[in-house]
Amino acid sequence: MTGLVTALEAGLSRMLDDIGELVCAESPSGDLVAVAGCARVVAGLGARLTGVVPEWLDGSGRPALRWRFGSGDRVLLLGHFDTVWPVGSLAAHPFGVGGGRLTGPGCFDMKAGVVQLFHALSVLDDLEGVSVLLTGDEEIGAPTSRALIEAEARRTGAVLVLEASENGALKTVRKGVSSYGLGIAGRAAHAGLEPHRGINATTELAHQVLALSALADPASGTTVTPTVASSGTTRNTVPGAARLLVDVRVETAAEQDRVDRAVRALRPVTEG
Repeated sequence: MTGLVTALEAGLSRMLDDIGELVCAESPSGDLVAVAGCARVVAGLGARLTGVVPEWLDGSGRPALRWRFGSGDRVLLLGHFDTVWPVGSLAAHPFGVGGGRLTGPGCFDMKAGVVQLFHALSVLDDLEGVSVLLTGDEEIGAPTSRALIEAEARRTGAVLVLEASENGALKTVRKGVSSYGLGIAGRAAHAGLEPHRGINATTELAHQVLALSALADPASGTTVTPTVASSGTTRNTVPGAARLLVDVRVETAAEQDRVDRAVRALRPVTEG
């Protein structure tokens, strides 16, 4: 093991260069062109460090890359190369290394992990039984790669996810996730001439944000977080419509069911 660590330490400079190349290949999940471009960078990186060209698995324009070494059924190394950062984020958050820190869009989640994965494989003498699966839609809930991930996981003895965690801890469990979209239909009206004729969707949105936030239960590890909100069209118009996205994280199925029932039981507060 000491020899492997020494070999990795000797290649640290190249590893940092590889992370920089991957971070600079911006890849927001919703930009299929950008994600595909990043996938090509990842494929080249993996081929250079393992000597094996990956399978390119295309799910509705969202690529996934798979490597199998021998039977590939002992351990699956799992990761993703899409990020939440829109194209152009590098202008304000450039890639950099200094003071013991590496920064740049997506470096933590999880492009550094992808590079570390391949550098780790590069120092091993035998990769028999190893599979690697890297996807391009994790940040939006893996809508096209979920079935592939499940199938690959079932055929292997163990799965290791190379995504970083807070303070370098090893994660052995994670919370369940629910996502909701709440639509609010009010009635538009001129805010100066006839505001009384309108039904203000923004006001109703505020009520629902508070109601949803109250569903959280910190003691049970349950978070209910209103995230993206939008309403209205112009400053002088009573908003006729609003929309809200909600992120829910739970530790138990019972909590997920409780929150789900409560969300579906929401009723308007504003008359009309």
